Amino acid sequence: MNTTKGDMKFIEKAMSAIADPCRLSILQEVYLKGELCCGDVQSLTGLSQPTCSHHIKLLAESALIDCNKKGRNQIITLNKENFKRINTFLGKFCEA
Repeated sequence: MNTTKGDMKFIEKAMSAIADPCRLSILQEVYLKGELCCGDVQSLTGLSQPTCSHHIKLLAESALIDCNKKGRNQIITLNKENFKRINTFLGKFCEA
């Protein structure tokens, strides 16, 4: 399995972000709805605004989501290309 150092760092950071139940539920909800704003995340999780911001920041730093400003709101969408990278990496474990 030939994986570059950069790819390994990305995979490690992304998998760590996905491993948290709150962040996983945020990702699932973004997938289902297409996009969320930060207020939606707070309603979804029931967590405080600072805690939600922390989870969103970690997901953005792991490059699993993109955050774009729309008016006064931060809109969160999935970075599907990076999910494809994870899928490609994990798919190698299924090869014979």
